[in-house]
Amino acid sequence: MFLKHLSLVNYKNFDSKILEFDPVINCLVGDNGVGKTNILDAIYHLAFGKSYFNPVATQNIKHGTDFFVVEGTFEKEERNEKIICSFKKGLKKVIKRNGKAYEKFSDHIGFLPLVIISPSDRDLIIEGSDTRRKFMDGVISQSDKAYLQDLIKYNKVLVQRNSLLKYFTANATFDGQTLSIYNEQLHGLGSSIHKKRLEFIEIFIPIFKEQYAHISEKDEQIMLSYQSQLQEKSLLELLEGAVERDRALQYTSVGSHKDDLNFTIGGHPIKKFGSQGQQKSFLIALKLAQFHFIKEQAKTAPILLLDDIFDKLDEHRVAQIVSLVDNDNFGQLFISDTHAERTENVLQNIQQSYKIFTL
Repeated sequence: MFLKHLSLVNYKNFDSKILEFDPVINCLVGDNGVGKTNILDAIYHLAFGKSYFNPVATQNIKHGTDFFVVEGTFEKEERNEKIICSFKKGLKKVIKRNGKAYEKFSDHIGFLPLVIISPSDRDLIIEGSDTRRKFMDGVISQSDKAYLQDLIKYNKVLVQRNSLLKYFTANATFDGQTLSIYNEQLHGLGSSIHKKRLEFIEIFIPIFKEQYAHISEKDEQIMLSYQSQLQEKSLLELLEGAVERDRALQYTSVGSHKDDLNFTIGGHPIKKFGSQGQQKSFLIALKLAQFHFIKEQAKTAPILLLDDIFDKLDEHRVAQIVSLVDNDNFGQLFISDTHAERTENVLQNIQQSYKIFTL
């Protein structure tokens, strides 16, 4: 699978832009602020129906205009797939595949497997559990439609339960029977989500460790582990035991929406004890493990976007990653960099075709 053609209208800083891509390697080079990352983000938009960097749709429209259109033609399984993502202020976003609009955006997730590696990934280490949980959910959802649907339903019921808790406080009332209905629904959905997260992490950890060893070229004791309240009790027990606390807080304090991933090096949190280099290697390994996991599940190589990769790794490490396309482990690769010469130095040592776009 690869992206052949990309067209942008009023997307971020572009009035209009049309690009024809190489099926293997594409490099976007130019000074900061010229739009390299915006092009990568447009490709991400076609795969996920939203921006990787700014999920607020109106903020992806070029200033002074009221709509944007991102259009891409992909070759997948020897046929062309035309994807259009468009948005106009005051209206709902529309995603079309070969002229037919999706009724639910979730039906499109996983159709175009894609992984992005960006400097903003550092949020996975420094931010709260919500960021890491979204990462885990994003990896699983690209190859498991049932999981994604369970997640959507769980979050919908969670919002309803939280609204009920607020209603109790506002009206000085309590209805345990209605609350128990939501508890049962969350229990069923949350238990399924928990089971699939456990299965995922069991497969994912060995892949992650292998990728870290390849990138760091060091024998360091790195680990990621899955943390969940459901490992101690069933979700139904947790919810029933937290009723009084939830009423006081006016939100649901236990459940699958509180799960987290722990990142450690030498048995200690990498956020506090990992060097900048170790943290960078850890994040790259996470994303490359995501790539290999999705590739195995989807039976096709995801498109890989490397945004400002030299910010994370030195030229030697970037060369190591780019060299992997030589053995057909990877599909199509996009790289953004501020130095054209540095990028070309890396590419000259491989046998694959490539294109360099100077913006």
